[in-house]
Parts: sequence; C-alpha cells; structure tokens
Amino acid sequence: MSSNIANFIPVILAGGSGTRFWPRSRKSRAKQVLALDGERTMIQQTVDRLALITERKNIHVITNPMLAEQIRTQLPDVPTQHIISEPAARNTAPACGLAAFLIEREDPETVIGIFPADHVVRDADRFAAALQAGIAVAWAGDNIVVMGVPPTRPETGYGYIEQGDVALPTYGLPLPVRQVQRFTEKPDKRTASEFVATGRYAWNSGIFLWTARTLVNSLREHAPQIAAKLTEIASAFGSPHFEEVFARLYPECENISIDYAVLEPRSGKGERASGIFCIPAEFGWNDLGSWAALHEHRRSIAAPGCDLHGNVVDGSGLVSLNARGNYVYAKDLTVALVGVDGLVIVQTDDALLVTTLECSQDVGKVVKALQERGRREMI
Repeated sequence: MSSNIANFIPVILAGGSGTRFWPRSRKSRAKQVLALDGERTMIQQTVDRLALITERKNIHVITNPMLAEQIRTQLPDVPTQHIISEPAARNTAPACGLAAFLIEREDPETVIGIFPADHVVRDADRFAAALQAGIAVAWAGDNIVVMGVPPTRPETGYGYIEQGDVALPTYGLPLPVRQVQRFTEKPDKRTASEFVATGRYAWNSGIFLWTARTLVNSLREHAPQIAAKLTEIASAFGSPHFEEVFARLYPECENISIDYAVLEPRSGKGERASGIFCIPAEFGWNDLGSWAALHEHRRSIAAPGCDLHGNVVDGSGLVSLNARGNYVYAKDLTVALVGVDGLVIVQTDDALLVTTLECSQDVGKVVKALQERGRREMI
C-alpha cells in the first residue's frame, strides 16, 4: 500500500505564546521563532523535517499577527499566502478545521498533517518513515492517525492514548498500526503510573493525519458550531470580503482543542471501532514544554555547553564549583555556580529569571503576574 505524497499538505500550528520560556519568549517572539536547540529556530527545524517528504511550497502555517512577519522572514521558501494569521486565538480545533475546510475546496482527498511548531525530533529519517506510514493509513479511508510516543515515565503533563491490538497487519507497513480506544487528557500521577504499567498507552504527540474530508465531516458531526463558522469562512475565501468574514466569524468559534472537539467523542471504547489509529513515534520526540525539558533534552544529546556534572550552559561561559544539574542561559555574561543544584538561570537584556528545574513548569505564572501588574512591556 502506498500514499500519494503529492496530495499531502503539512499544516504547522505556530500560534502559541510559549509563556513557560519567559523571559526569552515574549508575545512578539514566542518560542517557535527562537533557536532553543541549535542554530535553527524551532519552526525552521519543523519545516526542515517536513521537507524530507514534501516540497516546502506545500507547507502551510497558522499563526498570530504578532509572529506572522517573523515567520515569513524565517521561512522564505513557504509561500506567503500559506502563512495565515488567526484573528483570535481559538485553540487547535478551529485552527485544524480552518485548514481542512479551505483545503477540501480544492481536493477533499488531500491528506493533512498537523504539526506543532515547537517540538524536537532527534531522528529525522525515522520521523519521515513514520509519517509516510501514517499518510498511507489516513489516505486509505475515513481514518484519523495520531503519532503516539512510547512513555518513559508517568508524566502528568501529557495526554495519553489507550491502544488496542494491532489493527492493520495486512498493509505491509514498516510500523505497527494500532486501534485507538480512548484518549485521556493529563491524568494524575497515580493514573499515569497505572497507564504506563499496562504497556497499552502512549503519549499524545499532537501530530495528527487525516484527509480534508475526514476532518470536515468529523467537525460537522462532533463540533457543528465550529463547522458552521468555518463553512462560511471557507465560502468567502478568494473573495474581496474574505478578510472581513474571517475577522468577524473566526473569533466566534468555540475555544476548544481538537482532542476534546473530535478525538475524544469519536474514539471508541471496548470493541467499538473509532477509525482512529496510533503509530509509534519512535524518533526521539520531545515537546520542550519548559526549561527543565530543554535541560533534559540538551543533556540527552550531549549538546555543546554540557559538562560532566549535568550542567548545561547556553552562553559565553560557566564556572562551576560543586554544582550539578543546572541550566544557564546568559549570552553576555560568565556565570559562576558554587554549591548549587537544579537551578534555572536565564538572563536577557531586560530580565533575569532564577528558578529550579522542579518549578520550571510554573514560569508561565510570572507572565500572568506581570500582566496583572500592568507590566505589558515585559510580556
């Protein structure tokens, strides 16, 4: 079985604010346009991976007005008209649906891939192989494919996918394809531990594949309010009134993730088939959701700036005396660490963050506190 790669369109979701990477990440330079892991920015790395199986001119990006110009500059090979700015942030269901309703007008059998802009993949070749297998399954019928990351710990910050038996053994695909039975969003520690112990669960990577027709029909069935708005927006596409219709109707879409809007109501339980399938994302995936995740990733690949004591420095220099497991970003300073463990230190032109790896998930609360205090110039 093979898929028609010419009819594959990747859609990169790049509208997030990345508050947990403050102070480097701000509304006008969110983490997807930052080079957190190497010389290329996160969205440039995402496009580089996708270019292994499709031309860059086929790639679409959905972002916000504050980032659109930077993204156009960073992605010169992606057509300007393929970089769409949402009039308002409405979560992933309207964003995914917008792409599907627009693309369905041209070719309803086109396979659409949804890709967050800020993930890390260590093995791009294995990523491409998994993606090609997923395209084949999505193209075969009314199927939805999700890339599931084999869990390495009882993580409470991810969604989980419960998988059934291998469902498509006759397709001759290089990877197992398993029926999805249930999605569970961010379980508590005990539940996550139980999930990992069964061997039946994977982390939800946020990478999805479906034909334009499949997603449009799923939204019409499970999220009719969103579908009605997007139908009207798509009908206006290409007309002089499109921008006005888009700006007026899109903010009226329900603010909901694609997981809650489509995947959870569509997923089967027990023996009931859902038409949702999981392919293992065994390509070194990391969603880089916090400074701690970046520290862990940089250590795992022995990136430049790592030392034998687990310290990671991104900057001009580090002096470490009896200090272990720290992350430092300070481009213009030499930082000395003496007798401290597990710290995060991030210096920018106008701010200094000091926290711990353990508390790095809470950095987003700093942005909220600054907003409440009227310090909008800092966010």
